[in-house]
This record gives sequence, structure tokens and C-alpha cells, in this order.
Amino acid sequence: MTAFPEDSILVLIETTPSGEPARSAAGLLGAAARVGTPVALITGIPGKADDAAQAAGRLGAAVVLTAEPEGTSALLTVPTVDALAAAVDLVKPDAILISNSVDGRDVAGRFAARTRSALAVDAVGVARDDQGIVAQHSVYGGAYTVESAPTFGAPVITLREGAVDARAEAATPDVRTLDVASSGVPAASIEAFEERAVTSTRPELRGAAKVVAGGRGLTSQEQFALVEQLADVLGAAVGASRAAVDAGWVPNSYQIGQTGVSVSPQLYVALGVSGAIQHRAGMQTAKTIVAVNKDPDAPIFEIADFGVVGDVFDVVPQLISSLSARKE
Repeated sequence: MTAFPEDSILVLIETTPSGEPARSAAGLLGAAARVGTPVALITGIPGKADDAAQAAGRLGAAVVLTAEPEGTSALLTVPTVDALAAAVDLVKPDAILISNSVDGRDVAGRFAARTRSALAVDAVGVARDDQGIVAQHSVYGGAYTVESAPTFGAPVITLREGAVDARAEAATPDVRTLDVASSGVPAASIEAFEERAVTSTRPELRGAAKVVAGGRGLTSQEQFALVEQLADVLGAAVGASRAAVDAGWVPNSYQIGQTGVSVSPQLYVALGVSGAIQHRAGMQTAKTIVAVNKDPDAPIFEIADFGVVGDVFDVVPQLISSLSARKE
């Protein structure tokens, strides 16, 4: 294989069961393009690698490595780590970017442990200084943005989905097949799986561009319907504070915060959410925050770009009516 650019950033692209790049791919490649030349790695999709590689090119990957380890497609994580190790040895990247998804964190942790690499998790951005790649983090409930960097070697960075707005320019990718030797490390295996289409008019919470979240101030499961109604008008995902989840109004998958999902949407609307630090840790990196709460001293107003001090049961129906009228 020919040499790779000296400023290569290796990006692990997750794929859907149908072989398409996951939604996190665009942000990862956009972040990579800001600090170097994106080199994508796609693994584990026999027979669909070329289509996925071309899709990665449209998202900005200049070079795409594809790996289809024989007989290991049913094994969890380990074949991907083997492929990532082979790609790093070949490319010699300045950094490795991986989605901060469940699978991504698993791969990142295993790879970092195997190679004794520095690991930076849940980053909200990346930058480059005169010594190399720097990971940017939102910490202490979003109160501060800090940076981390290794003292040696290429950092492994997991990037929060939706945190990076930048997008790389589309490219015609140089697609190359990567030879991967199995490490022989024990791995769990999948006996069977079936892709299930979820019927919903709302976007998935993780990575959504717009989010409407409800909290204790909604008072009941029936009243939480206001959150869903506003979300439908805005074309937004639905989220919730831990208080709403603990009350049984919505499933655990709706929870946003330190022990739930971390989101970085363009618009975050908080209805009846007090803004406890645990909740703010999962949403404070949103680009625009709008809060409605009848308590003028609610912590959510400390970070809100726009705040309405009022009863959600008075304010939100009027907002829904106004937005609906604009669409007609």
C-alpha cells in the first residue's frame, strides 16, 4: 500500500446492520478534517464494504480501509479491535476517533488497554496544537470546558454524537482492503440477530438536532404529553430528567444526564426541568437552550439562552398553537 498522509486521523466508522454508516460518522469525519486528513476504517460487513466505503467518502473520508475478517463476523468487539490495531500499525495516525456509543466505548477501551494508548472519553471536540491532537471535554456538569492530551503516542478519543457541527468536504475515496490477523483473544459471539425497524416520526434521542425534555414540573404521565406534542411540532426527539423517569412517566431510554444519555443538539427545550447538575451534565453543550419553569431561581436558567418564567401548562399550549399556525 502507498504511504498515508502525515497528518492522518484514523476514524472508526460504525455501521448499521444494513451496511450503512451510522449517523455518528459525519461528525467524526468532520472533526477529523478540522485537524488532519480523515482515514476511515470500516469492518465487519461482508459483501457491503464497498457501498459503505463510498458513503464514507461522501462524508469526507479521503482514504477508506475495509476489513472483513473471515469467520469472525459473529464475534463481538474483538475482530473490530484486531482491525483497528492493524489499521493503526499501517496508517500511523496522529489520533484515533471513535463514536462515544456503547459499542464505540467498548472498542476504544479494549484497544487502549491492548496498546497502552491514552484514552479520552466523551469528548465534545478535538483540536491540534504544536505538540499534537488535543481532546476537548465538558466537565463538572458542563460548567467548564477542559482539554486533555497524551504525553506520548496517538490518543484514542471517543466523541459525543452531535457535539461537532463541522462537516468534511465530500471526496472520492481511495478504498483499500486491510489485512487483519486474528489476535485469538476470547470473544462472545452472536448466534442470530434480526434488524427491526422502529416506527416513529420522531428522531432518535442520541444525536438528534432538536430535543424537547420534560421534568418534575409536568406533575404526571398524562401531562407529560405536552412534551411529546411540542416535540412533534418541532420535529424533535423527546427526553426527560431523572425525576420524570423515576416517576415512571417515560422509559429509562429517555433519561438525559450524568446517568443517562448525553446530547448536544442545536436546540434544547426544557419544560418543567429544574436543571440539577446531574441533568445539566448531559445537555449543557446544546447550542441553544430554551427553558420554561415557574421557579425563577431554577438552576436551568443559569445556562439557558432563553428563559420563560411561567407555568408550563399555560406557556406550552400557546407555543404549540403558535408553531402549528406558522406551519399552515
